Amino acid sequence: MIRFFVLFLLLLALLFGLELTPWAQRWFVEPWTTALARISTSLVTLFDSGVQATGKVIASTSNGFAVSIEAGCNGIEATIVLLAAILAFPAPWKHKLVGVAAGIVAVQGLNVLRVISLFYLGQWNRDVFEWAHLYVWQALIMLDVLVVWLVWVRTLPPVERDAGPGPPPASASAAA
Repeated sequence: MIRFFVLFLLLLALLFGLELTPWAQRWFVEPWTTALARISTSLVTLFDSGVQATGKVIASTSNGFAVSIEAGCNGIEATIVLLAAILAFPAPWKHKLVGVAAGIVAVQGLNVLRVISLFYLGQWNRDVFEWAHLYVWQALIMLDVLVVWLVWVRTLPPVERDAGPGPPPASASAAA
């Protein structure tokens, strides 16, 4: 448990530090955030044609309301927490890769719903928008990370423990 916790904290520090570098911002964070705005807008335009994305901004063409997806709202930080937890946990690499892939889809899928809901909440009521943005969705995204990690841990194959030195189990000696 201590090994997991220390490795988890080290991975968090490494991944968050890497995310803050100008290189990662330019080549990963900014394109990811722009893609998030485009994906969200594409889904919204299925039932509301008066929405457009420009970079990381989603705007209503009918009333001018817009949201800008900023750091902390693009789901990258939540994904980093999940990645660190999965990578730090003692499991076979095959299972880690499946967990990482499924986890990214789960966190980012919920984040798309977050962006869309905040876009409409902001048009309806700014106070509700602020409350949902700062409190409700922050908690829900991190709860999603925890639930995804716990579900992933539950899907891991059981670990066979070495019984250590001593006589073989009774069933093994009876079979011999």
